[in-house]
Amino acid sequence: MSGTPEGPVHPEPAETHAAEPALTERHLAHRAAELRDYRAAFRVAQLAMAVIDEDGVVVVANDSFGTLLGTEPSALREQAAADLVDLASDGRTWHAYREVLGGRRARFRCTRRLKHSDGRSLWAEVTVAPVPDSRRVLLSIADISDRRELHARLRHLQMHDPVTRLPNRALFFERLSGALEGAEQDAAASAVPMGPSHGSHESYESYGYGRTGRIGLCYLDLDGFKAVNDTLGHRVGDRLLAAVATRLTECADSDGYTRNGGHLVARLGGDEFAILVEDSTGTEQLADLARSVLDALQLPFDLGGQRVSVSASIGVVERAGRETTATALMQAADTTLYWAKADGKARWTLFDPERNAHRMTRQSLSSTLRPAVERGEFALEYQPLVDLTDGAVRGVEALVRWNHPQFGSLAPNRFIGIAEEDGSIVELGRWVLNTACRQARQWQKDHPRERPIFVSVNVAVRQVWDSDLVADVAGILAETGLAPHLLQLELTESAVMGSNGRPLQALQALSDMGVRIAIDDFGTGYSNLAYLSRLPVSVLKLDGSFVRGFQDEEHANPADELIVEALVHLAHRLGLTVTAECVETAGQASRLRRIGCDTGQGWLYSRAVAPDRIAELIGTEPLPV
Repeated sequence: MSGTPEGPVHPEPAETHAAEPALTERHLAHRAAELRDYRAAFRVAQLAMAVIDEDGVVVVANDSFGTLLGTEPSALREQAAADLVDLASDGRTWHAYREVLGGRRARFRCTRRLKHSDGRSLWAEVTVAPVPDSRRVLLSIADISDRRELHARLRHLQMHDPVTRLPNRALFFERLSGALEGAEQDAAASAVPMGPSHGSHESYESYGYGRTGRIGLCYLDLDGFKAVNDTLGHRVGDRLLAAVATRLTECADSDGYTRNGGHLVARLGGDEFAILVEDSTGTEQLADLARSVLDALQLPFDLGGQRVSVSASIGVVERAGRETTATALMQAADTTLYWAKADGKARWTLFDPERNAHRMTRQSLSSTLRPAVERGEFALEYQPLVDLTDGAVRGVEALVRWNHPQFGSLAPNRFIGIAEEDGSIVELGRWVLNTACRQARQWQKDHPRERPIFVSVNVAVRQVWDSDLVADVAGILAETGLAPHLLQLELTESAVMGSNGRPLQALQALSDMGVRIAIDDFGTGYSNLAYLSRLPVSVLKLDGSFVRGFQDEEHANPADELIVEALVHLAHRLGLTVTAECVETAGQASRLRRIGCDTGQGWLYSRAVAPDRIAELIGTEPLPV
């Protein structure tokens, strides 16, 4: 049909333009409704919130925010959000907050202590997050005061002793670790040069200036507390602990050196307490504190009608915090407390590095002594026993030396006591006995025409109790081929006097075998002379203290000579021979010979020497007497 367009029919442009405004208006209306809903939710939300701009200034705050701080929400507008919720008080928090404002961080959360307008404090969890499609940021604050209070109560129960109400071991070590970390930080800060802007007193305090960086500790244990528990019962014992805690707290609070509100007093367990002194001023402060504690505890306690008296032993340690650790400090305190108890209790003892070094050396020797025998670290030296009438070498005493890989050559007094304590003396003594007998037999083989010399070996009482000494001696003599009369066993006077049962039976069996028994260091122990006649003893070795009394020949004490003469005469009447130890001068030897002493031993003749030096003495000219 003429005038009718061909092809598809398209709507007129005017119709299209007329539909677009209707769609936009509906969209805007919907967005406006959503915005009104968001604003309404923002205003009535129980969570305190505020919108802040990119500069950190509050644009709008809801009612809950105002209620949280005790002010009108409108009064919060145009204020710095960081000031309202304390975000600028430390560098790490401030940096994270600025990162969120600048769009470089998605979210930040921290806990802050805020002030209400009425003066009370509250704890709040602050969250800062960007608003989507905006350069603004949403600040939300949740009041967690109740949660914090509950956590604090639970922590207090967890960190405090229920009997004394004092901080317990966990809190003590937490505080100690914090003090040591603070001392380390102070030391690092003090090494940083201070610029002009750091001249205020507050800046100096913040960097640790004016603080000592030292840590002090009084570690104490009640003397006799177990007896109180056993005799009066645990209820009275608990009352005593609580009363002791009160007095310790009073002593700590009254310390004239105290800074920053007192020291930490803690119960570490049982009847052990500790007083931690942060920023101590030196050992004198700790000594004064320890003395005041001892004085306070010496006063009797009235525990519900029960009058109880106790004392305490206190270990005192004081040192620079940056130079120690919690473990090292407690080890030193524990060691020092042990010293205080060992020294007699009811006293305080200051940590002594030299004494501790000796203890550590002793522990090191104790831990390596047994393996040292197997590794062949021991050797024997021999000191001659000289006939005072003709100067001939009649025998030698075997003296053991420990060639320690760390401490060098050690004399017997450094390790024999340790060996007796831990029982390794049995194995060591068996080795000494075997080596000495083998050497004596070798000298005899090398010098067949000379009169054989005997060897004298020291024996500890524990060797008699903890081993079959008789069987050991018999086996070694048979193995080495040494005649029994060429072996002399030395035991101390205190070990032999009063012996009965197994020790006496062993000595008698050895004597019956032909072995000579000598009492070493005679005159320093029981000195029960009448008992000598009932012992299988053949030799007395006079202690060196008697012989040293002969040294000053110009001012000789007649009593010394009279005592030694009486001992020698008595020994001879009992059929015993006498050896004098520590002979150092010809004058001593002359007086001992005149008195009638049989043999002498000491530096006048020779120090303890290697076996080859003894071989040179056998068959040579007699030694001067």
